[in-house]
Amino acid sequence: MKLCIFGAGAIGAYLGACLTAGGRDEVVLVARGTRCAAMRGDGVRIQRAGRAAQAVAVACTDSPRSLPTQDVVFLTTKAHDAPSAAHEVAALLGPETTVVTAMNGVPWWYFADLTGPHRGATLRSVDPGGILKDAILASRVVGAVVWTAATMVEPGVVQVREAMRLALGEPSGADTERLRHIRAALEATGVEVVTTRDIRAEVWLKLWGNLAFNPVSVLTRATLSGIARDPGGRAAVRAMMVEAEAVAHALGVRFPVDVDQRISMAEGIGPHPTSSLQDLDAGKAVELAALSGAVLEMAALVGVATPTLALVHGLAQLRVRDIVPQANVGAITSR
Repeated sequence: MKLCIFGAGAIGAYLGACLTAGGRDEVVLVARGTRCAAMRGDGVRIQRAGRAAQAVAVACTDSPRSLPTQDVVFLTTKAHDAPSAAHEVAALLGPETTVVTAMNGVPWWYFADLTGPHRGATLRSVDPGGILKDAILASRVVGAVVWTAATMVEPGVVQVREAMRLALGEPSGADTERLRHIRAALEATGVEVVTTRDIRAEVWLKLWGNLAFNPVSVLTRATLSGIARDPGGRAAVRAMMVEAEAVAHALGVRFPVDVDQRISMAEGIGPHPTSSLQDLDAGKAVELAALSGAVLEMAALVGVATPTLALVHGLAQLRVRDIVPQANVGAITSR
């Protein structure tokens, strides 16, 4: 298969290196600037504690429109970059191309096939103007949730603290041939993959931590374990997560763990900075809109009060705008 990793940051580069090293498929990464130049010249260099660095030669381009039609496109951009990439992604799609969305936060297709009164709703926090909805049909999408702890410490160099695990699922919940093919391609590289009939629940399980830890880390500059082990930090994220759980319940989602177990999952990763803190420290836009911002928008949709989440999100917005004035952090409010 022809596989494209669109957005080769830490997660995309790590995934692309794994798929390339597997040698089974034709893989190309899409990146920009110094990242693309570094990966073209030196490949993706993966660093793991206690192990020698691994360099994987990869195909990388900064001109996606020069690529042929792909069989599968893994969309691994930051959530706030996805709308601006939508038309370049669309140019890679043939009649049977699948788009695997592997980004943090609430995906734009969340309400596309959802039964109930909110079916077809568009979240402006993640898809302003419906750009993604129009460019990439929900029928093409396979949802993915990536569990790992990885940081791009310099262009093309990915530091990995936790091995990659992916959850894959059709938004419809169906067990399809394309889902099985994508799983097989990933498993052939040694990546741990599970498939689920409820990918939205898996999205929520990861989001549940991100929507709290990410904005709190922006305000405090604390790591995952640092927040979880501090009484004030833990109390803040716990209050936010309790409110978010009520939103999830209103949308029919139930979590397989309780709030304290989910906090412990984040704590167990150790002194790892959240992706939002990494971006803030690098002077980049921060994806709060797709995390806490999207949940606030969903809360308003279902009529659930989220005062703590709204307060912390608003303060995190203020801090990001002070440091990165051009950042899009999502001006979403709730009761």
